[in-house]
Amino acid sequence: MTFDYEQLTETIAAHAATHAPDVDRGVFPGETLQAMRAAGMLGLVSAKDVGGQGLGLGAAAFVVERLARECGSTAMVVCMHYCAAAVIEQHGPATIRAAIAAGRHLSTLAFSELGSRSQFWAPVGIATQTSGTTVRLTARKSWVTSARHADSYVWSSKPIAGGETSSLWLVPRDTTGLRIADDLFDGIGLRGNDSCPITAEDAAIPESARLGADGAGFGIMMGTVLPWFNVLSTAVSAGLMEAATTKTAAHAAGTRFEHAGSTIADLPTVRAYIARMRIATDQTKTLLADTITAITTSRPDTMLRVLESKAAAGESAAQVTDLAMRVCGGAAFRKEVGVERIFRDSRAALVMGPTTDVLYDFIGKAVCGLPLF
Repeated sequence: MTFDYEQLTETIAAHAATHAPDVDRGVFPGETLQAMRAAGMLGLVSAKDVGGQGLGLGAAAFVVERLARECGSTAMVVCMHYCAAAVIEQHGPATIRAAIAAGRHLSTLAFSELGSRSQFWAPVGIATQTSGTTVRLTARKSWVTSARHADSYVWSSKPIAGGETSSLWLVPRDTTGLRIADDLFDGIGLRGNDSCPITAEDAAIPESARLGADGAGFGIMMGTVLPWFNVLSTAVSAGLMEAATTKTAAHAAGTRFEHAGSTIADLPTVRAYIARMRIATDQTKTLLADTITAITTSRPDTMLRVLESKAAAGESAAQVTDLAMRVCGGAAFRKEVGVERIFRDSRAALVMGPTTDVLYDFIGKAVCGLPLF
């Protein structure tokens, strides 16, 4: 039987839409994730030899974009899971790969730290070989999506051997020495993604939990995590933009000035705003598709597209949702119109590492033929 992930995504998106108001109040999207587990969607990018669907980045972006139209928080949780799963597929143990494939294991990334902030590629947390095959982690992770609900974290640290590179580890949530913050995430947007700090205080893990060689973390970050995260973050922005554009057009066409017998959409300025929203949304989707093509065909401009996609999508999403609030006017501040949550959720892309400003610097270096680091 063919695995029709596109049709399954529509079913999952209906779950996300139903639960989106509660998720925006801070409830983790557990019901939607359970529907994904049942449908085999959490194992979307897991290899077939461990029971997964064996699909790649393009399919993952499709799922994340569609979910983002209904709930940004749910899309971000799935984005982080697929990013972590991509790393685990390459470097993790078969038991965990099989668990992810079967939908029994939710994972996420744990990169950002208080000491290096959004420059996730430069961890200041350490890994120390204590005795035998035991390693102890010490770090203060500032933002970890799905912190209380993920079964494991793809965790970064300085190498055991020291130096300015990094190592990656697969760290179970119940590891002794990990302390997850008690307070619920109460940010401006993406309020249901269970993002909070995690502190490691001599957290003991086996040396076999390392993903790749000691010191190889930077290469994995640049070769796997950055492309996957930037593309899927772009997909989140694209989905939010699509929802904002659709809802704004519907509001403008359906809201009447009774005294004049006309609608908001009869105003040329409003139609021009909506046209700008539509163009920006379609441009973002086109760049997203081209970036995926560049990655899958190993085009020479792949890194440039990877950097451009998240930067452009974050800026465009902010602009499109600004216009949504402007066109919908005072009604936009009410929940029923549906654009204020999208407006809030869209802001995360600008400041989530690598931030838009950092990406501009990287893009400028790439265009000028300079090394990124």
